[in-house]
Amino acid sequence: MPSAFSNSADDTAAAGARTRPQRMGELATLPVFFDLKGKRVAMAGGSDGAAWKAELLAASGARVDLYCEAEHLTDEMRTVLALSFADGEIRHHDRPWALDCFEGAALAVADCESEAEAQSFYCAAKGAGVPVNVIDKPAFCQFRFGTIVNRSPVVVGISTDGAAPILGQAIRRRIETLLPATLTGWAKLAAKVRAEVMDRLQPGPARRAFWERFSDEAFTRKAPDDVAEADARRFVRDLVNRPQAGGRVTLVGAGPGEAELLTLKAVRALQAADVILFDDLVSDDILELARREAKRMLVGKRASRDSCRQEDINRMMVQFARAGKHVVRLKSGDVSVFGRSGEEIAELKREGIPVAIVPGITAASALAAGFGVSLTHRDRAQQVRFVTGHSQKGGLPDDLDWQALADDHATTIFYMGGRMAPRIAQELIAHGLPAETPVAVAASISRPEEARLVGTLATLAEIVGRIGIERPILIGVGRVFSDCEPESLAGFEPERDRGAGETSRLQAKAS
Repeated sequence: MPSAFSNSADDTAAAGARTRPQRMGELATLPVFFDLKGKRVAMAGGSDGAAWKAELLAASGARVDLYCEAEHLTDEMRTVLALSFADGEIRHHDRPWALDCFEGAALAVADCESEAEAQSFYCAAKGAGVPVNVIDKPAFCQFRFGTIVNRSPVVVGISTDGAAPILGQAIRRRIETLLPATLTGWAKLAAKVRAEVMDRLQPGPARRAFWERFSDEAFTRKAPDDVAEADARRFVRDLVNRPQAGGRVTLVGAGPGEAELLTLKAVRALQAADVILFDDLVSDDILELARREAKRMLVGKRASRDSCRQEDINRMMVQFARAGKHVVRLKSGDVSVFGRSGEEIAELKREGIPVAIVPGITAASALAAGFGVSLTHRDRAQQVRFVTGHSQKGGLPDDLDWQALADDHATTIFYMGGRMAPRIAQELIAHGLPAETPVAVAASISRPEEARLVGTLATLAEIVGRIGIERPILIGVGRVFSDCEPESLAGFEPERDRGAGETSRLQAKAS
């Protein structure tokens, strides 16, 4: 009999096991990719449904033995029987299935009209130790056929555990749009160079650098050719001789804040990053999409706050890239609009470090979407201008052409102009723009705490003051905003309204 001490230890271990955090959520089924090349599959039924499964199995390299009387074969099944396959085959046996059909089979599949026939086939296969699937009868299935996206040798399987096949097909269509048809060629090239990569590159940064670069090219270049293979093998040699050769920087636009407004290319860059240097305005939801192992460093620059100097950011990018890291410089909005990307690109080029740019949705576009307007409405604005409202000295740039900006047939968007709102209104009115010109002001665009107000140029300073000059503010000026219903400032209480979802026309709109 075990001692009391032993029981106590066992109980403690069991309790620890029960309370240990679960590392993976519950799975309805286990996704498994089964190699069928050269293996035998026993199949019963000559229906259209059986035809699709037979073709799928033969395309996977299986030897399918189909048991069905000839008079029960549909036209679709006859068409499939006439097909030829690279590795698999379908052999028709003009008789019903029987117990001998399961001998030596790796799988058993049937299309049965009645529950009784389905149960009979299921029990016979199970008794022979062969995994079985009866089409469209989940109760008699030990495994299921999922919806697939075929970029073989890349194969994506999708399962809803039989609950919603149409949803699975909708998911497949979404994935189809994300995976280029040329992925098949790149996957085959990966198989050709894999041995050299595994032999010559040590596990860790060098090997991952190769596959990250290879994957980027698979999604951004056309079908691979001999040049692509030569480039891949050359990169292996470079990494062997200089492990830091994989170092590079990608400037990524994070958009206005909402994660769903990221581009697919931006997501891919985040998931391939070793180091992420991100701005203060980049949302947590966007950072959640990044590779878990990536080092994340806040390097944001905000007016009137302590922040990283641009020289320090440049130095960090160079330092990490020289160490062989893939650095993502993540900026809010679009990297090419008031993001100091020009200085960063110039520095990286001087240091000989590869740099790529992934554009993002700029805040002006999000402003237009939020207010439901077109920035270039053909009856009201023939041009749109983006103007910085914050210079290196802290105020408006000294060289702004206010006469040109005071154009009643243009839309002007001031970035980071909250503190300068009174002077913006003063200068535009002084240079001829009517005081009643519509303005639209938004803070924290596309975020849960977003606040929006519309008014006129004469009330711009008051609007910005009510929203809060400490917030990231965008100001739109022009007649295109006349479509927005004017809102009164009376009763606007920003502390109450921010993020509260209020839709009253007398208050800021949160969305």
